Amino acid sequence: MNIESKSLTSCEVTPDGSTIVLGFIDTDGKPASVRLSLNQVGALAMTLPELINKALRSRFGDQSLRYAYPLASWAIERSSDPATGMVTFSTVDGFTVCFSMRRELQSELGEALVAEHRTRPPLLAH
Repeated sequence: MNIESKSLTSCEVTPDGSTIVLGFIDTDGKPASVRLSLNQVGALAMTLPELINKALRSRFGDQSLRYAYPLASWAIERSSDPATGMVTFSTVDGFTVCFSMRRELQSELGEALVAEHRTRPPLLAH
């Protein structure tokens, strides 16, 4: 069954936290919803950024395009694992992503950010 969405109307979490419910209006004007388990939503969240990039590249015929989220704030926190920390990035509109990060990688990122101001290489990646 294919359902085409005209507009997203709601995004909710069930009281027990096990399911995400996405409400929308279909192209016939009828309300509908999709219920996804927490695991399915996690997999979808990992997949969506690259799907957005692929769509942009196909739409505009430019393989260098990427969807970039404007960073508003970041936080570095301790993790329950002493070998890792947590790095959280947030946008002004409420999009937040948290990564677990080895301590060595945190140091490398910090050094790369400092070096970027000195040498301005075109791309630094790990």
